[in-house]
Amino acid sequence: MASSTLSRKAVFPVLQMSCMGCAAAVQRTLRQQPGVASAEVNFAGRNVSVDYNPSVTNPAKLQTAVRSAGYDLIIEADDDTGEAGEKLEEEERRQYVRLKRRAIVAAVLSALLMVTAMTPSLMHQAWAGYVMWLLSTPVVFFCGSRFFTGAYKQARHRAMNMDTLVALSTGTAYLFSVFSLLHTQFWTRHGLHSDVYFEASAVIIAFILLGKLLEERAKRRTSSVIKKLIGLQPQTATLITSGGLPQEVPIKNIRLDDLILVKSGERIATDGRIAEGSSFVDESMITGEPLPVEKHPEDAVFAGTVNQRGSFKFRATKIGSETLLAQIIHLVSEAQNSKAPVQRLVDKIAGIFVPVVAGIALLSALLWLLWGGEAAVVHAVLAFVTVLIIACPCALGLATPTAVTVGMGRGAEAGILIKDTDSLETLRKVNTIVLDKTGTITEGVPAVTGIQWLVPETTALRDTLFSIEKTSEHPLAEAIASFLGEARLLDVVAEAKPGAGVEARIGGETFYVGNASLFPFWTACKESESQTTVLFGSDTQVFAALTLSDEIKESSRQAVAQLQAAGIEIIMATGDNEATAAEIARQAGIRHYMARALPDDKLRLIRDRQQAGKTVAMVGDGINDSAALAQANVGIAMGRGSDIAIEAASVTIISGDLRKISTALRLSKNTVATIRQNLFFAFIYNIAAIPVAAGILYPVNGFLLNPMIAGLTMALSSVSVVTNSLLLSKRGKVR
Repeated sequence: MASSTLSRKAVFPVLQMSCMGCAAAVQRTLRQQPGVASAEVNFAGRNVSVDYNPSVTNPAKLQTAVRSAGYDLIIEADDDTGEAGEKLEEEERRQYVRLKRRAIVAAVLSALLMVTAMTPSLMHQAWAGYVMWLLSTPVVFFCGSRFFTGAYKQARHRAMNMDTLVALSTGTAYLFSVFSLLHTQFWTRHGLHSDVYFEASAVIIAFILLGKLLEERAKRRTSSVIKKLIGLQPQTATLITSGGLPQEVPIKNIRLDDLILVKSGERIATDGRIAEGSSFVDESMITGEPLPVEKHPEDAVFAGTVNQRGSFKFRATKIGSETLLAQIIHLVSEAQNSKAPVQRLVDKIAGIFVPVVAGIALLSALLWLLWGGEAAVVHAVLAFVTVLIIACPCALGLATPTAVTVGMGRGAEAGILIKDTDSLETLRKVNTIVLDKTGTITEGVPAVTGIQWLVPETTALRDTLFSIEKTSEHPLAEAIASFLGEARLLDVVAEAKPGAGVEARIGGETFYVGNASLFPFWTACKESESQTTVLFGSDTQVFAALTLSDEIKESSRQAVAQLQAAGIEIIMATGDNEATAAEIARQAGIRHYMARALPDDKLRLIRDRQQAGKTVAMVGDGINDSAALAQANVGIAMGRGSDIAIEAASVTIISGDLRKISTALRLSKNTVATIRQNLFFAFIYNIAAIPVAAGILYPVNGFLLNPMIAGLTMALSSVSVVTNSLLLSKRGKVR
């Protein structure tokens, strides 16, 4: 490795990684390159973050190095255009289609093989062995080619993984069977049966491919968060030329201080300050708060936010990668890449198990060659094959995906969608939960919480207020009109009062609806900062005062109490003001909260807790939560939230009921327990039988384990794993 004060950090998509071993190989290769200070592979994100010295190396050289290791980098578009992401997505789609096709072919041919091998009327036919040879060949060398390729890549780097054991066991069983089929006399003259194990080699590959397919299906449920965030930025903008004429131009042509026109309903192209006009802008992607923000000249606007009312012109103050939206994209990307990949338990075991099994198989063959007597070669081959078959990872390949499939199914029944095994395992370790406020703890929309009539309420006054609000474009008007219910709609001539409310004329009379600035004589009460007060009156008096707020969900109080009773620290992080945050925290029973929190504040909060040794879950529903959701050990999205929040998270609660978090924690504990039990079943038969397969009992009682019995033992462990996973659905219903 090399380091330098002159460095550049870039993230490149990586192709052709199939396991954690592949990720380690790519990472190791890049770290060995001159000029590379650091390289961190994110296997889940299929990319690598590289810190390198551009005076020593460049992306093309890095790509060449990675290609020499058997993988590939996409270097054509290290920017925010999304081209690299599209290429990676297309390549992953092709790989998924290829995997699906091969899994189906392997399953069909393996089923035919099993019928031939297990049906007495067929298995003893002279042609049976040749049919099985014919059926198994495409399974082993076409469908299972990825395992042999993976084993070769590992061998080049002097490493072993599950691909190594799959390739060794299936390849040995296949070659042994071909030899037995073509040279029957080699076995018969020693008094042994010339058994074939074509079905074992094919079934092993079919089972593991089905497990891989389940895993890939789970990954494909999530598309690129970065791509969707990039999609929030419009591709064009309406530029006001030096001649004062509007002209639509590509976003990349915008320069600092350009004057840009934004029409009603359009997304704002870049960061800037309003030069002419006023409007209401939906900034929920930044603040997470539901109410659009009223904007006037000199007020700041941000790329990706939505203009809701009217049109205005603004001058660009930040463009390209400097905009707030680009910074949010960077935060999400950085959070995803900084999260170290969770090493799967199976891969950890494989790192020890594979070389041990290979060593035992070779050692047993060598011992038989040295002391096996007349039948030394025969017994050496049988011992080698039997050890590899009995240690074959068929059950190991099923241990995780079968339990995960059942566990995810139970979660789905309860309205909890879990995307991957890592999240399912990590959930049970969570001891700190950060909750967004709007849409998570609260309903997410403003509603009228009360109305106080300061004069006798009449139908005429009610109709007047309803008519004014029904025709108003103010964001709170809809909530008030909805609260008033059905009333008579009158003819209204209204004029907006920016920053204050609306002045309306009905039948020659003038009425006002808005804040206290419209009623200079109003001194009746002090407005609460945690609620919005809207007044309705005339030039001389106030008729009614309405209070509006984003109400807390009834289920939120119960959820917080459940989690705190389980010893979990709850923190609320909101973009709202201090008074509102304090009031909502009090109502929900939350002891710790952060007010006026922007996306990077939430990200910093989670990182601080993680550095303190906490396992943190982030719960949110807005685009502004996406970076925090990606950074957290487990990101939990509310199902009614934004698509980007849902995709940045690894767990989605469809109903938005926070009580489901406790359910998800229990589900995680049960499923992980089942996975561990499965791993026990996957190994116990094999480990106990490996010494027997090697021939340890032969000097004692002359017993040698037949490879057919080894195959049966392997099958028993697979059956035990599947049965135990299915029992997970019986261990109490998830509520």
